Amino acid sequence: MKIYTKTGDKGFTSLIGGTRVAKHHIRIESYGTVDELNSYIGLVSDHDIAARHKEILKQVQDRLFTIGSSLASDPEKSKMIIPDLHMADIELLEKEMDLMNEQLPELKHFILPGGSNAVSFCHIARCVCRRAERLTVHLAEESTVDEKVTIYLNRLSDYLFTLARKVGHDHNIPENQWIPRI
Repeated sequence: MKIYTKTGDKGFTSLIGGTRVAKHHIRIESYGTVDELNSYIGLVSDHDIAARHKEILKQVQDRLFTIGSSLASDPEKSKMIIPDLHMADIELLEKEMDLMNEQLPELKHFILPGGSNAVSFCHIARCVCRRAERLTVHLAEESTVDEKVTIYLNRLSDYLFTLARKVGHDHNIPENQWIPRI
């Protein structure tokens, strides 16, 4: 199989199901941003973080491929069976956040991103996740999107924020609290 097809040279691409759309279509923006997020998740996982976090991030990457497949499908025409997201995937993120929060100090301030590369990349992934969520919500106003996709992305951004705090805590990096000028 060739990696290049030349079918996108004019600014259009095919969805699963065969529908051709412009590369700037909201559906393409949605799953492209999920792909970008997945790359940042890989970057976070490449850092010196606990094995448990790496294990969860590997599962997150798998779920993001599932989400990407769902978003890349034409809901009207695709007959392909693609993996689906489950409520248990969302519940896993919630459970992991609860476990991390048990070990973290109470959050009393907004946190500015930074402190270490690993912490910063968690925050970058969180921001990309929020953008993916916004794009997917926009897409859902125009087309069919499994509601679990937007819920998962919402929860994942919260998980990434909590992970940033936990990674910093594990490495004795003080949180960069935002203290507004008054």
